[in-house]
Amino acid sequence: MQQMTIGVIGGSGLYEIDGLTDIAEVCIETPFGEPSDAYITGVLDDVKMVFLPRHGRGHRFLPSEVPYRANIYGMKKLGVQRIISVSAVGSMKEAIVPGHIVIPDQFFDRTQGKRTSTFFGQGVTGHVQFADPVCAELSDVLFESARQVGATVHKGGTYLCIEGPNFSTRAESLIYRSWGVDIIGMTNIPEARLAREAEICYGTVALATDYDCWHESHDDVTVEAILAIIRQNVAMARNIIKQAASALTSAPNCACGEALKFAIMTDHALIPEKTRKDLEPILGKYLV
Repeated sequence: MQQMTIGVIGGSGLYEIDGLTDIAEVCIETPFGEPSDAYITGVLDDVKMVFLPRHGRGHRFLPSEVPYRANIYGMKKLGVQRIISVSAVGSMKEAIVPGHIVIPDQFFDRTQGKRTSTFFGQGVTGHVQFADPVCAELSDVLFESARQVGATVHKGGTYLCIEGPNFSTRAESLIYRSWGVDIIGMTNIPEARLAREAEICYGTVALATDYDCWHESHDDVTVEAILAIIRQNVAMARNIIKQAASALTSAPNCACGEALKFAIMTDHALIPEKTRKDLEPILGKYLV
């Protein structure tokens, strides 16, 4: 039986995974530059794990500076089949109280087109289905794991991804609320899109840190307030990851692993050799 490998991409406040054994640092070269940091590999309760701090250790990258393609490409090269994204978000709903956990099932992209969101190009065209942007199977496990470790968790909801690094204006926040979104963040797009193209299951553990600036009876969002909530939530996120890892030992039973099956539009004979070589970990099985 093939060993399952779970990737964790840590957001603000989560820069390492507790309890890993057989730890090693792995540096990956990619056609898309260097990833955010070295990958930390190890074993957590007999499950192989690969951890990457999204913003780099020391939080060096702005949301729009994160090398998303390199990060996901490296995960693919290391054999990751599932990615758990841990992300700090603002709440856009009264019921999602700072300190709560959300397992979103939809994304709305407001990143203003400044981030490359595909591996395709350079002589190869593809179109990947993204109507349901997270892996339902993985998200179900994350939700149940959050419940089991005592988190107040909300299943489903729309994550609005903005460019950042600035927080919303009050007018923007109120308009976003009128759209019916549930949480707001700065990083899960294009991360989720690239994971789908790489045929890796993707799910988000979103840590609600604040009410953005729409809530009249709460103070406007500040970095100090966010960091205080993050410190509380990170311990919970680690517990969720550990619980989920123990439930994700078998192969995925979903369509994520065949997302590219009918996606490549280019005549295979016309794909440049360099592009073939660069994208071999992602497209290789379809270009033989």
